[in-house]
Amino acid sequence: MAVKDPSITARRLSFPLGLSIGVGVLALSLSWAVSVGAIRVPLHTVWGVLANKLVSGAVIADWSPGREAIIWDIRFPRALLACLVGGGLAVVGASLQAVTRNPLADPHLLGISAGGAFGAILALLHTGMFIGLLTVPVLAFLGALGATLLVLAVSQFATATSADRLILAGVAVSFIVMSAANVLIFLGDPRATHTVVFWMLGGLGLAQWGQLVYPLAVFAICGAYLWRNAGNLNAMTIGDETASTLGIPVARFRLTVFVVGALITGVMVAFSGIIGFVGLMVPHIVRLIVGGDYARVLPLSALFGAIFLLWADILARTVMAPEDMPIGIVTGLIGGLFFVWLLRRARG
Repeated sequence: MAVKDPSITARRLSFPLGLSIGVGVLALSLSWAVSVGAIRVPLHTVWGVLANKLVSGAVIADWSPGREAIIWDIRFPRALLACLVGGGLAVVGASLQAVTRNPLADPHLLGISAGGAFGAILALLHTGMFIGLLTVPVLAFLGALGATLLVLAVSQFATATSADRLILAGVAVSFIVMSAANVLIFLGDPRATHTVVFWMLGGLGLAQWGQLVYPLAVFAICGAYLWRNAGNLNAMTIGDETASTLGIPVARFRLTVFVVGALITGVMVAFSGIIGFVGLMVPHIVRLIVGGDYARVLPLSALFGAIFLLWADILARTVMAPEDMPIGIVTGLIGGLFFVWLLRRARG
């Protein structure tokens, strides 16, 4: 049922204009993300390589095979993975903020990211790739889903029915799950534990063309479901009673959104590790720009989430060049400052 909250119709920027600006900024950010690094590549070379890959012989290749490999095999997959992860986490954060009616809801704070990391670590150190390349994404999703269900169970056990207490339950579960993940690391082969540092700190350095299809498919399907239910998300922001009077099965819909969010988060964590605060920051920024209608918030959250993580990755690759700083450090620093500002703004 398409429902719009009359209190969120006032917008600061029209949706088409915001979408156009976002697409333009995304294109420029993607170009710059592929261009910068230990070896700088001119922008015209970046788009020349892309043009030749899409249409053979479209432009004259005046670059070396090594530079083409850097652009196409390393930097383009990394930049596209940043777009998918940033967009996916932002959409999940926006959806969780609607169904919990809490502006601080975020897959990282609710323990969903920690559950995904637990599943990924379990696959890497203990179970092995028993179903091939799908092992890590599948176990990461199951870990994220398990953490989600655990948060709901803890909130019910502690009668934490309010939105604030749900966040506290999520933080508690996050600590518990991360402790369990640390136990897995402790019990694992010491020679292999260095591989899980990637999932603990977050990073995009392992991006490959052949693996992008998994986060892309999950993001497209789950994102489409959430966007289709934008009216229900609008109703949930008003309150459970209002949503019920509009014919929305509140409990079932909230659980469905949690499961969909766990699926997106688990798959993204499987390929990028734990990257926090994207889902917290981006939806707030988008609502400041276009208002609170989720038919606009969700697509623009995906767009601006992609832009934010692209620039976070650029910072991670350039601040300590030629070394790559874990991207989770960058998003954690920015997100922590944003969190403090958000608390201050809520108090005001």
